[in-house]
Amino acid sequence: MMTDPSSLTIVNVGYRSTNYWVVSAGTARLLVDLGWPGTLGTMKANLKKMGIPLHEIRYAFATHYHIDHAGLAEELKREGVPLLVLDVQVSAIPRMKTWTKPADHFVEITPEGNVVIPCSQSRQLLHQIGIAGEILHTPGHSEHCVSLLLDNGAVFTGDLPLEAYAFDNPIALDSWKLLRARGAKRVYPAHGPIRDLDHPLT
Repeated sequence: MMTDPSSLTIVNVGYRSTNYWVVSAGTARLLVDLGWPGTLGTMKANLKKMGIPLHEIRYAFATHYHIDHAGLAEELKREGVPLLVLDVQVSAIPRMKTWTKPADHFVEITPEGNVVIPCSQSRQLLHQIGIAGEILHTPGHSEHCVSLLLDNGAVFTGDLPLEAYAFDNPIALDSWKLLRARGAKRVYPAHGPIRDLDHPLT
């Protein structure tokens, strides 16, 4: 059953200057961005503090595969949380291990059990857990970045550079144009505060 977009809840369980968002349709939840490696205890504590049982997270989803956004992906899988991967992200996953040191305690992400879909199928998958929205390919910070856009206009953009700072980044500007055209209104970034998306640039 689809939840009324206006009744979806959004909670920040972030830490270390990074926002990790939980989008909930009742007790069906989606975790957007997945923590620093070696910090599963912190993630669990923050979820508990916000009243979110780990077993209610239907999918864990990274906007992109950098260490502060997908560091706990494999550990969460081991806790029973399926990893949702967009097909444009698959090739980026193996590169994560090249950016980590032994002291990071990064657990390498395996392909086993991953739910891999194209962006074009994201609306159908989200519908199955009561969330009205879609996942769009929004390069600009990296070539494999994606954003979650809900039908209520909330958009989770990861590290997509803000337009004001992307004047020399046409790829990022094109991603913002796409998000605006699809109805984005309120931005939930991975770093910094929530902000309203201004009127389209003319």
